[in-house]
Amino acid sequence: MIVEVVRASLKVMPPRIAGRVAFELWRRPLARGKVRTIEREVHEAASIKVVDGVVTYAWGDGERPVLLVHGWRSRASRYYAFVERLLELGYSPVSYDAPGHGDTVVKAGTILDHQRIINRLSAEHGTFEGVIAHSLGVPFVLYALREGVEARRVVTISGPAEFGYLVDAFCRELGLGSKVDAGLRKAIERGLFDGDETIWAKYSVSEGATELLAIHNDEDDVVDPSQAPILLKRYGSKAHFLQTNGLGHRRIMVDPEVITEAVAYIQDQLSIQDSDVAERLDLGA
Repeated sequence: MIVEVVRASLKVMPPRIAGRVAFELWRRPLARGKVRTIEREVHEAASIKVVDGVVTYAWGDGERPVLLVHGWRSRASRYYAFVERLLELGYSPVSYDAPGHGDTVVKAGTILDHQRIINRLSAEHGTFEGVIAHSLGVPFVLYALREGVEARRVVTISGPAEFGYLVDAFCRELGLGSKVDAGLRKAIERGLFDGDETIWAKYSVSEGATELLAIHNDEDDVVDPSQAPILLKRYGSKAHFLQTNGLGHRRIMVDPEVITEAVAYIQDQLSIQDSDVAERLDLGA
């Protein structure tokens, strides 16, 4: 009902004004994820630090750190099943509640705020054995890696490749047209990035040097599966792909096979052939 009211209101506004209103909705998560009962034991076992208002979590003895980065309207505790598996194998998971999310009190920020947080965690914990990112956490992580954070391997789950996709998907969900889309893009440039018109290319996925496994589901209703081949093509020869079926955007995070595959890749125990990627995603042409 709320979505319908918002959609109807935005449609009757002049595009520039609608873009500004859409910007205020786009930039705020509106709801903070709470720790679920099934997550509580892992959540409470973490060593917690608060730095500049950002809540960070660490498990294990500090050896072989693996960074976990959540997506929009989520929180670090959603990785509870990954944390359990990584601890069993002698890794030390590290994560944080993003600005505007979970227990972090500061307002939601931009990809640059995430870069600073990830840089700080890297300085504290050292080179990451691996990084696992879900959804909106994917472009945050890939940008931080591109800008100097070191990790041996990275796993992306259900992540967008194009920074502009975040705007396009938002506008499609609300049934907004191209003029409002353009107005929202301008509002984002001015409101968050000092008018920088290059952000749509700058913060999209580009060629990477870290070995990467992209996992995406065929029934993802939040980040369209078409983003996966774009990510693979742009990232380059270091990227590999695994498709899952029937899990959607959220259940993929607790699926035992997905966790096994992701962690096996961090361990360098999963063999993926580039020819398989080309065949399954029509990348061979």
